[in-house]
Amino acid sequence: MNVLDILPAPENLKKLMKILASLNIVLCPEDWLRYHSFDSKFDKNVSLASIDNGSGDNLFIIFTPQGTIIKGFDHESEVSPYARDEHEVWPGIYEEVPTLLLSLLEDEAIAKDDVTFCFWRENNDLTWQKGKVEIPAGVEDGSDFLLGTIFRTAEDFVEFAEGYFELTLPLEVVAQVYEGAAITKEMIKALNPDGDVETILQELAELDT
Repeated sequence: MNVLDILPAPENLKKLMKILASLNIVLCPEDWLRYHSFDSKFDKNVSLASIDNGSGDNLFIIFTPQGTIIKGFDHESEVSPYARDEHEVWPGIYEEVPTLLLSLLEDEAIAKDDVTFCFWRENNDLTWQKGKVEIPAGVEDGSDFLLGTIFRTAEDFVEFAEGYFELTLPLEVVAQVYEGAAITKEMIKALNPDGDVETILQELAELDT
């Protein structure tokens, strides 16, 4: 199945990334160790969601009033610039990206040239777009792998947290978060009994400012 066909629309994707980021805030006090993050103040009217697995692979999603762009990097992919003799971005990845959206990747923290796939969707697009990228048979660009870490269900997140954070989470509480419930002190205690509740609540409030 084409990964673009199952990728949520931007507004739904944004909600999902905020849910994942909020759960990471509750579970992990060190922001640099979090798997999913969300910055609602990346720039004026621009939000940044990110995924970092700590092993050299990452995903950035930039949400703007004009559209959304996704840049992913699988460090083991043969599509990586570091796997190429000339250390250049794989042909076709960026050539057709709208100028405004492409310019958003220039931020140093995003490392524009560290890329193995890029998708985008302007406001007038009905579907996600990608460039004319020709990849040899059997070669993966990392999109299935990295987009697969945008966990769609509470069950999937609970399974992930058990492996990554080594925590056994109450499914019913995680399900409440996925359903859009505001995270309360009681929910924080249920998810992370050792967490600093006030600090966590303050960080959660910043997600929506």
